[in-house]
Amino acid sequence: MEIFNFFPLNHHPLLQLSYALLIISSIPFAVSDIMNAHITNDYRKFIWIHKFGFLKDGHTSISLKDISWKSKNHTAQLNPSSIGFLVFDRSPWSTIFNESMFNKDFCILSSNYGKVLFTFEKLTTNSSTYNFATSINEPGDYVLMFGNCQPEYELSMDIHVEMYNLKHGEKDFLSAGETNLPMLYFLFFLIYTSFFIIWVFTCIKQRSIIIKIHIIMGALLLFKALAIICAFQDYVDVKKTGTSHGWDVAFDNVQFFKDILLFTVIVLIGNGWFLLKPYIQERDKKVLMIVLPLQVLENIAHAVLVEIGPITKDWFTWILFIYLIDILCCCAVFFTISSSTKSLREASKKDGNAAKNLEKLILFKQFYMAVVGYLYFTRIGVLAIELMINYRYAWVRDAANEAGSLAFYAFVFYNFKPIEGNPYFKIVEDEVEATDKLLEEDLNSRL
Repeated sequence: MEIFNFFPLNHHPLLQLSYALLIISSIPFAVSDIMNAHITNDYRKFIWIHKFGFLKDGHTSISLKDISWKSKNHTAQLNPSSIGFLVFDRSPWSTIFNESMFNKDFCILSSNYGKVLFTFEKLTTNSSTYNFATSINEPGDYVLMFGNCQPEYELSMDIHVEMYNLKHGEKDFLSAGETNLPMLYFLFFLIYTSFFIIWVFTCIKQRSIIIKIHIIMGALLLFKALAIICAFQDYVDVKKTGTSHGWDVAFDNVQFFKDILLFTVIVLIGNGWFLLKPYIQERDKKVLMIVLPLQVLENIAHAVLVEIGPITKDWFTWILFIYLIDILCCCAVFFTISSSTKSLREASKKDGNAAKNLEKLILFKQFYMAVVGYLYFTRIGVLAIELMINYRYAWVRDAANEAGSLAFYAFVFYNFKPIEGNPYFKIVEDEVEATDKLLEEDLNSRL
């Protein structure tokens, strides 16, 4: 029996471990817990359909239609009991993954890892539709999985899934760990709105010295607040009805512009608009101009992958690829600034003015370390938190992510606020010329 490989380098132990950990930690709770998906000519041995945190009175329903299968092997005999759906607790997922990689005869439906809901034996002759509903009375963080123990058959079907908890007789379509998210996001909306008002007041008070980047920073706060309120309304609608009613689209659009503004601010501060030109060599500027826009594209790609979900072929591979690109970009930014700091440290020994510039560069390096810390925490740190906490406290993941973002925003806006005497913007013309000359001499000496 042929085994399907999720990842082409599946025989490398380190890759297998990192891949399994990413699968465990990076699959988000779906924004909408009424899910519609379509599988077309799929031969995977198992497909991750949906994840949901159930309480004591949990329910799930599955509706299938347009079910069909085909095989290139005309002598193959279909065994309907080898194809079906099951649920299992998320904790043994890494074990399931590893066993499927090394055991070619592994069949998830006949394993002891979960509870089989139904197999295709339930389908009546010539029937292309099937409806199933059941209650989940044991609380847990469950995964709904489709299993195909005859991968020589390619299956196609439309899937409609509803998962919810009953609370006081009403359906709650948010997972057990997400019920507090609407309140959480509304709190952060109030914080960012207050942040925006204070920033506007500061810019008006210091309007004689504000520059264009301060206006862009204000727009960033505005779009951040709008993204937060869209997320709030999204979760409110999902909690009540199971669907987003368009708020997920609004969130994605606002989030896109927020990401553009965020990395625009980082690039402008870090790449020559009033600050960086006297300090960073041209080669380093080019690295930053490539790395930082890639972060925007990575965020967009991640949002798209979260939206389509792991039911899509090669979803796990793309998630792993995006995280690797993200880490490489962070490393490139960090080592670029470290290299520039070293060059100026050497130059400062030769000239008194360069020493002043080095003092400013140290502050500037703190800014870039904050950028790296922000990127690592919101990507890797948040995933680590999710691995450690109980599924009932999944909201802590979002709280940590937003708290980390807020801390980064506070750092950037405090250090670049429009006030007289801000050391980040005090660049005297003769210092600029002196530093440019020293950097040029340093570069020529290395060549």
